[in-house]
Amino acid sequence: MLLKLKDLSSADIQNYLQHAIAPRPICFASTIDKEGNINLSPFSFFNLFSSNPPIVIFSPARRVRDNTTKHTLQNVVEVPEVVINIVDYDMVQQTSLASCEFAKDINEFEKAGFTMETATVVKPPMVKESKIKLECRVNEVKPLGTEGGAGNLVIAEVLVMHIDESILNTEGKIDQTKIHHVARLGGDWYCKVDANNLFKVEKPNTQLGIGVDALPASIKNSTILNGNNLGQLGNIHEMPFVDPAFNDDKLKNIIQYYSINPEEMDKELHRYAKELLDAGKVKEAWQVLLADY
Repeated sequence: MLLKLKDLSSADIQNYLQHAIAPRPICFASTIDKEGNINLSPFSFFNLFSSNPPIVIFSPARRVRDNTTKHTLQNVVEVPEVVINIVDYDMVQQTSLASCEFAKDINEFEKAGFTMETATVVKPPMVKESKIKLECRVNEVKPLGTEGGAGNLVIAEVLVMHIDESILNTEGKIDQTKIHHVARLGGDWYCKVDANNLFKVEKPNTQLGIGVDALPASIKNSTILNGNNLGQLGNIHEMPFVDPAFNDDKLKNIIQYYSINPEEMDKELHRYAKELLDAGKVKEAWQVLLADY
């Protein structure tokens, strides 16, 4: 299916984009207007854009159905400060409740059952139940359009972070396995980040990977290894050599059993290498593949 967005309604554009560009982290923004009315509302058009200076951006878009603006946007224009409370699984249902379009004089903290906690350098209160809170100064609000669905970039500088000690590791850093982030997908869908769906991808850092194009043809054209596997193999910074000290009983059995049929041996070696790669054992997988040369 090919879609030309100029031919779609604003509602359809929003639907397709929100399902396609996901998951999105949630900015649970607490703001205050010049008369002291407090607002608490979630936004999934949100991310980190700079660490020096520490800048986060979220976007309270104009409503698609009637082109009105949200209280959060009005507040940060009047009082350019915001607390961004990070949402985890323990608070997602209450966060959704806070997204209701209550009247301006209604405090969503009370409606959603959250506890207000005084911030240290900004006027809006923090959500006590959130395990990570960012006190921010709003540097700029940049409108992206005037029609329904148009975003308004709230460019905010993080001044203070509050981190619950329960999600820290022994080095005082955030332990990714301890905070169960929640992210928005399309429609009513969300996703939860926990130990069951976490995995690591080794970063190339300062050393360049050799690349998939440098892999031997038999590996690059494998019918068993997939794109992720080839990416792992191409992420090493130099071609490895056969290690005489590598001792693996399964590899020995493959070579012994399939030695009379090189084509089948090649397939078995690739199957075993894939098993190792899927387990994150890149060095071992290379030794298995090199056994065929």
